[in-house]
Amino acid sequence: MKNILSNGKDHPGAVGSGGEEPEKLADTRDPEKAGQPEEDTVGQSEKDTAGQAKKDTADQLKQDTAGPAKEDTAPEKKSAGQLEEKTLGQLEEDRAPKKDTAGQHEEKTPGQQDEETTEIEGWDDDKKPEPDEEGMDSEREPEDANTPVVSIKGLRKSFKDHEVLRGVDLHVNKGENLVVLGKSGSGKSVLIKCLVRLEWPDEGELKVFGKDIATLSYDELNEMRLRTGFLFQNAALYDSMTVGENLAFPLKQHKKKVAAEKREELITEMLDNVGLADAIDQMPSKLSGGQAKRIGLARTLILRPELMLYDEPTTGLDTGTAKEISELMIKMKNKYNISSITITHDMACARMTADRIIMMKEGVVVAEGSYAELEKSEDEWIKSFFS
Repeated sequence: MKNILSNGKDHPGAVGSGGEEPEKLADTRDPEKAGQPEEDTVGQSEKDTAGQAKKDTADQLKQDTAGPAKEDTAPEKKSAGQLEEKTLGQLEEDRAPKKDTAGQHEEKTPGQQDEETTEIEGWDDDKKPEPDEEGMDSEREPEDANTPVVSIKGLRKSFKDHEVLRGVDLHVNKGENLVVLGKSGSGKSVLIKCLVRLEWPDEGELKVFGKDIATLSYDELNEMRLRTGFLFQNAALYDSMTVGENLAFPLKQHKKKVAAEKREELITEMLDNVGLADAIDQMPSKLSGGQAKRIGLARTLILRPELMLYDEPTTGLDTGTAKEISELMIKMKNKYNISSITITHDMACARMTADRIIMMKEGVVVAEGSYAELEKSEDEWIKSFFS
């Protein structure tokens, strides 16, 4: 390299040979370096270029690496700080509600535990009223002894164009059994369905336990129904349940705080009352008509209703069984001081159970009095019932 650049004559095949002298590099070089050998200049150039490239590359790398890294690191540090700050804040916020919730839980848990314990062991003596001898809730509003248990004025009810009740007036006093006599289709059953709002009257005022049932809320209506027993014509037993399970059903639904042991005592007592203690494990399909009526009555009375509604209690029974049912109705009335309305056309039942009788004809009350008084009536239609 040195020889080629310094003396082209010595190498005819070299670049710039052929008789012509090569151009002098001194013209294009830095004057200060013109006197230096060519090798030094080129070597220095290569060295400088390599060094500069190395330096530039290193600086660039350092800048590229350090700059973005620094920029990237800063946000990460900031995000981490924000995250830490946010997380701590959330933790503090989360702890406060948890603390409150725990406090609420601590306040509610004893009551819940008391309630759960009561279901298993019976009433909580410190918080619940003392049960009566039957183990039932005695928390009921006191009634004025002079206020009728049932009061009906101007009751009207129609089904399309057929007017069933055409202005019925009646009342039932405390502890009284009112018997409603009348032929089929006179509106007797519709009357008692209106009393518990199984049917909605078109007109009139109906008061039960001193309250107008038309103004009762849903909860108040259910409370009134719990104080009212309804014995249907067919007893309406649950055919998939045993006799004992039929009697236990209303207690489980409406008297949940009565202990299991007390519940069994009530079932046994009710079955004793109707003379069917041995039938506790039987299915309704195995019962006779009279037995089914008795079980239906026992199931209704197990909730200790203050008012009983009997819809044809002796219909379809033989004379002897009908008499037993009538005697049972009197026994329950006297034992539990129950007021009742009995719908019937069975004169033997009316004579045995009635304290007072009203007679309905074509949707209106046409006569009222005791059995003895009505029996002496001169009205041909009334006399037809007693002859």
